[in-house]
Amino acid sequence: MKLDPLTHKKIRRFKSIRRGYYSFLIFVLMIAVSLCAELIVNKRAIIVHYEGGYYFPTYGDIIPGTTFGLNYEYETNYRELKKRFEAQKRGNWLIMPIVPYDAFENDLREGEYPPFPPSLEARHYIGTDMVGRDVVARLVYGFRIAIFFSLALLLVSYTIGVTIGSAMGFWGGKFDLFFQRIIEIWSNIPFLYVIIIISSIIVPNFLLLILIMAFFGWIGITWTMRTVTYKEKAREYVLAAKVMGASDGRIIFKHIIPNTIAIIVTYAPFSVSAGIIALTSLDYLGFGLPPPTPSWGELLQQGWANMDAWWIVGSVITAMVVTLNTVTFIGEAVREAYDPKLHTTYE
Repeated sequence: MKLDPLTHKKIRRFKSIRRGYYSFLIFVLMIAVSLCAELIVNKRAIIVHYEGGYYFPTYGDIIPGTTFGLNYEYETNYRELKKRFEAQKRGNWLIMPIVPYDAFENDLREGEYPPFPPSLEARHYIGTDMVGRDVVARLVYGFRIAIFFSLALLLVSYTIGVTIGSAMGFWGGKFDLFFQRIIEIWSNIPFLYVIIIISSIIVPNFLLLILIMAFFGWIGITWTMRTVTYKEKAREYVLAAKVMGASDGRIIFKHIIPNTIAIIVTYAPFSVSAGIIALTSLDYLGFGLPPPTPSWGELLQQGWANMDAWWIVGSVITAMVVTLNTVTFIGEAVREAYDPKLHTTYE
C-alpha cells in the first residue's frame, strides 16, 4: 500500500522520538514472544528424536507415554523422558523449552509446600505460586490474554464509539440530543456493580467479559468523535462531497473518519493500557476471568495474601510497570507524531 507524503512525515516523526519508537519495538517483540509462548514456556517438548523418528508434540495431539516405550497411556512427561534418554544413552534425545512448565501444571514436592522460591536447578526461574505453578509461565500466558483482551476491547469499543460519535456530530439536532441523554445515563451506571451482579449469576468467559466492558467503554471516544466531527463537517471537502451527491454514510465513513484518524490513533495506546489495568483489577477482585486462567490480577492477589513470597508480587509488579510504561511511551510518541500543530489535515 502506497502511503502519502504526510503519512511518511508522521512516521519519520514517530521514529525520531526514540523512547516511543524503541518502546514500540519492545512491545511488538513482547507480543511476538507471547504468540510463540508454547515454544518457550511449555511442559511439552519442542522436538523428540526416538528410535530414528521425529515427533513435534508442542502444537500436535497428545502423545501417550507408550509411544516412547513408557508403561502408561496418558500424556508423556517430557521432563522425565529427557532424563530417561540421557541415562539410556541410546541416541534418543529431545529439546525442551527454556521454561519446561505450562501455566496450569502443579509442580509439587514431597515434604514441602508451595510457594517455592526461584530455583535454577528446578528451572523455576521466578519461583512458583501458592499451588506450585510456575510464575514465569503464568506471567507469559497472562500477558498474552491481557494484551489480546485489551486489543479486542479496543476494537469493539472504538467501533461503537467512533460510529455513534461521528453520527452525533454529523447529524446533530434531535439525534444528537437523544444520544447525549443516553450517554449521560450510561455513564452514571456503576460499572463494577454490574460486573459483580453478572459474575454472581454466570461465570464470565473471555468473550462475555469483552462485551460487558465494551458495553460501558465506548462512551469516552464517542464524546471526542462528536466534537471532532462537528468541526470536520464544516470543511470544504465535506461540502464538496454533499454537492456531488454523496450519501451521509459515505461522507462519514469515507471522508470524515479517515480525516480524524489522527485522533483515534492518538487515543488507542492509552485505551490499551486502560484495558490491561481493568482486566488485572477485575481478576484481582475475583470478578474477571475464571480460574485457572493465567492472570496477572490473580497472581497479584496471591502475592498480597502471602507477602513472604516476594517473587510473586515482585514479578507481577515488574511486568506491569514494564508493559504499561512501554504502552504509555508509545502513546506519547504517537500523540507527538500526529500533533495537528505540526501537520495540516487531509482535504
